[in-house]
Amino acid sequence: MRTPAQIAGHPIHPMLVTIPIGLWVFSLAADLIGPRTANPETWQAAALYTMVGGIIGALAAALPGLVDLLSLRDAAIKRTALKHMGINLTVVALYAINAWMRSEASISPTAALGLSVVAIALLLVSGWLGGKMVYEAGVAVHAEDTAASTDAWTPARGRAASRSPAGGGMPRERAMASDSERPSRGGSETRGE
Repeated sequence: MRTPAQIAGHPIHPMLVTIPIGLWVFSLAADLIGPRTANPETWQAAALYTMVGGIIGALAAALPGLVDLLSLRDAAIKRTALKHMGINLTVVALYAINAWMRSEASISPTAALGLSVVAIALLLVSGWLGGKMVYEAGVAVHAEDTAASTDAWTPARGRAASRSPAGGGMPRERAMASDSERPSRGGSETRGE
């Protein structure tokens, strides 16, 4: 289930989502720490700037995510991906509103904190859906290169040897449109060869 949005075989979307997640979690931490310090304005500014950085990072991560979504074939996986995208867009909208209201000083610190908590809670749900697509459906996982178990790891190439579903590996169904366009990298390599 390869993704068409990749660099050297690595999916771009999961690489980029760490940016907004980290920035938004830090923004929430700054909101929680700020009122307990001698200089809460510094923490409020840090919360605002990391929030804006998270919005920019999320929009950057959304582009390869959309490419991946458009390449999905399986209807059930696509429904999950649409929920994932919808929740992510809601989170971005909440943070955009939160950042704008903070910059205009038209929101109380308690209300701003409440918006951030709701956004982080939604982000957790979205992350769970993203994990479900990867770990349960194998979206953007190179099934030909990896196995569900830890055996057959090849240190020379850093990949697991190709396994068939009967052998306990991941199924070779193709959930993404680009899968059929790429040749299999499967081999018969085993540990120590």
